[in-house]
Amino acid sequence: MTSIFDQVGGASAVSAVVDEFYTRVLADPSLQGYFTGTDVGRLKAHQRSFVAAALGGPQQYRGKSMAEAHAGMGITGADFDAVVGHLAGSLAHCGVPGETIATIAGALAPLKDQIVSAQVRA
Repeated sequence: MTSIFDQVGGASAVSAVVDEFYTRVLADPSLQGYFTGTDVGRLKAHQRSFVAAALGGPQQYRGKSMAEAHAGMGITGADFDAVVGHLAGSLAHCGVPGETIATIAGALAPLKDQIVSAQVRA
């Protein structure tokens, strides 16, 4: 059985999706504050590794856990949902089929409890 990583086009496709994703997220006024002072190049590298591993690629993700990486950021459920929406839009923009996007979104849903730490942003 082919992995989702292979179905979407491998490492080059993951890289294109991550670039599109950050273009969208950084342009979203409700999310920009989370990235102030962040090394976006480094963040993209971590994101490519995480996405590739999550989609069944050959890489292993060696970064922080989702809870560790997002601790103290005050991320709301609405912000998490907006990020997932930007990821879905980025996947669609890069030609990933809707059924595959739904599978990916379903795999991300359990991460919400690890990432969200605030009811509303302060």
